[in-house]
Amino acid sequence: MKRTEINLRDPFVLCHEGKYYLYGSDGKTCWGENDSFYCYVSDDLEEFEGPVRIFEKPEGFFADRYYWAPECLYHDGAFYLITTFGAADRKKGIYALRSERPTGPFLPWSAELTPADWTSIDGTVSFDGGTPWLFFSHSFEDTPNGDMCALPLTPDLKGPAGAPATLFSAGEAPWARPVPFAKEEFGMDGNVYFTDGPCVFRFPDGALGMTWSSWSERGYAVGLAVSPTGSVLGPWQQSPVPVYPQDGGHGMLFHDRDGRPFFTLHYPNTRFQEHPVFLPAELSGRELRLLPT
Repeated sequence: MKRTEINLRDPFVLCHEGKYYLYGSDGKTCWGENDSFYCYVSDDLEEFEGPVRIFEKPEGFFADRYYWAPECLYHDGAFYLITTFGAADRKKGIYALRSERPTGPFLPWSAELTPADWTSIDGTVSFDGGTPWLFFSHSFEDTPNGDMCALPLTPDLKGPAGAPATLFSAGEAPWARPVPFAKEEFGMDGNVYFTDGPCVFRFPDGALGMTWSSWSERGYAVGLAVSPTGSVLGPWQQSPVPVYPQDGGHGMLFHDRDGRPFFTLHYPNTRFQEHPVFLPAELSGRELRLLPT
């Protein structure tokens, strides 16, 4: 297991022209007011340079908190940061920023991509037949079942090209459990499930896979859902046991510069102690295995 002691949640790695760019939610500032995103640069996933400030809140920009889960997408010769933003008087939603370089500066690019009356977090973009799809969590504040959703985007990533569809809910996974602190932390009664951190990829046979996180019997965990037909809209089937079962989550699959698959997630799931870890991965059949190093 490769790891870095950078205090970062929701890690995302872009491998571009032989270098690794690491993005994520700053562990020290993501729970309060915020105005910036940063990234780190590495040649080997062990030593990282940074932090490099890649986005600073422009004058008059609405978002003052919930700077969460930035993911960097290289598309049509530019770099797009797909990220969550929010404010004290505005629900969390997904937006796109744009830059000519992976280290920024990124500037606001899109209006809100998710419905304005929804609480939406953790967007990721994957292409299907040339159409960009935004996968995201319709958060438990609105839907206590914890829904994972998707909607098509315009080719320039500036807005939605259709209505959102619910793909599955957290409670459909045999391993998922209601969060035990829903009443204490969120003031919510009854069973409250959450989904977050989707990462979408293709298996060799064309089936569509998605890793995502929720609560398990052993705490924060990563599970796997599969759409055997390869369709974004499913139907999605849940693996019975988590891919990563305890105290770590919001992961994503990437390939190193030699084409080898790796999985990164943050661990432990303890405030101000989170850091990215990098695990060799294996796609076998329609399963994702995380391997010891």
